[in-house]
Amino acid sequence: MKLIISIMSREDSDMVVDALNEERIQVTKLSTAGGFLGFGNITLMIGVEDYKVDKVISVISQYSSKRKQLLPNAMPAELGISTVLPFEVTVGGATVFVIDVDRYKKV
Repeated sequence: MKLIISIMSREDSDMVVDALNEERIQVTKLSTAGGFLGFGNITLMIGVEDYKVDKVISVISQYSSKRKQLLPNAMPAELGISTVLPFEVTVGGATVFVIDVDRYKKV
């Protein structure tokens, strides 16, 4: 048995959870906070048999892809003129950890 821990964008999490549930894979969803840009994250905890690990990672990859996004960048005003220039960042994607589980029991 494996425990898969996946950290992803809040935007992507609903699609991932729905797709995993369609595959009859149960998911525990935890609201977490990321430090970069202050975007909300979701951490999924998924316990599966070894043979389902590749399927879970495939679903996560399919629904949590990286993408570019423009964010406003307020620059300090020089000579009394302030400007806001957007900058591009990469958002989305997922970080996935797969951990061996020695013992599992539902009570």
